[in-house]
Amino acid sequence: MSIRQLSVFVQNEAGKLQEITDCLYENNIDIRALSVAETQDFGIFRLIVDDIDKAVDALREAGHIVKVTDVIGCKLEDRPGGLARIVKVISNIGVNMEYMYAFLTKTDSAYLVIRVEDNDAVEAALKARDIPLLQESDVTAL
Repeated sequence: MSIRQLSVFVQNEAGKLQEITDCLYENNIDIRALSVAETQDFGIFRLIVDDIDKAVDALREAGHIVKVTDVIGCKLEDRPGGLARIVKVISNIGVNMEYMYAFLTKTDSAYLVIRVEDNDAVEAALKARDIPLLQESDVTAL
């Protein structure tokens, strides 16, 4: 039940991020969530979009290096302790979290994107605690 995330390699130079966002805009692709991790020379622009297949094709056609990664998306309570509950579930089953980022929608819901070393184990643990998981069709509808 994982969702697919785009990771786009970006040179750490003026205008490079704009090339990516312009490409997505020109192809009518909506960004639902994003994260940027950077070093002095390059960055990784991580994206959850409304049409991942179209985004991959457009970005690759424009010459960008794109990787698709399965990540977990889940709904969390938008209140103090909401994130702590999910982190505790994952920690208690001994699975390492590589990174995470959150996003809000027009509703009162918050969502978390998590990259872990064992998607199946984490998904099962979250489901067992009635934590709603996102599917790709949910991302399109947000």
